[in-house]
Amino acid sequence: MTRVGQLYREHLTQISRDGIEKNDNLFLVSFSKINSAKIGELRKNLKQAGAKVSVSVNSLSRRALKELKHDELADRISGQTAFIWSNSDVAAVSKILVDFAKNCDTFIVQGGLLLGRILKKEDVKTISELPSKEILFARLLGTIQAPVSRFMGVLNGKSRELLSILKQLSEKKGGN
Repeated sequence: MTRVGQLYREHLTQISRDGIEKNDNLFLVSFSKINSAKIGELRKNLKQAGAKVSVSVNSLSRRALKELKHDELADRISGQTAFIWSNSDVAAVSKILVDFAKNCDTFIVQGGLLLGRILKKEDVKTISELPSKEILFARLLGTIQAPVSRFMGVLNGKSRELLSILKQLSEKKGGN
């Protein structure tokens, strides 16, 4: 192998390794016979969700995954393979991938990594069914605020009762 070839292989391996180490989420997809317009649409949707698409040489990607002790994921690499890297909302990214796979028979989500844990195809589908991070935060905030809101309602009710009683007393004594 030439020196340039060796440097190229090392560079690609480093890119794959860095992508795995520096991102919370990684999805592995296999695809074939997809036109560039559809791929462009997928890339655009993933970019809006905060994810990047990277296509690498399979042997180098396998090597990088095995070096990082993700042999199970490395064994899923076949055909044309792309990595989707992300540090953003895992539910949003997985939803985009699963929806795209529903509409394209030659696009298969092979699995991925979530915070270092290997995901199976079924796991990615399950994650895609979760509500987005914003919705989960809104639900959590609503749950936290509910007791305070109820307490404030009780206090307001008691204040109204007190004002009503004072008004009735005032009217009995001939005041306005």
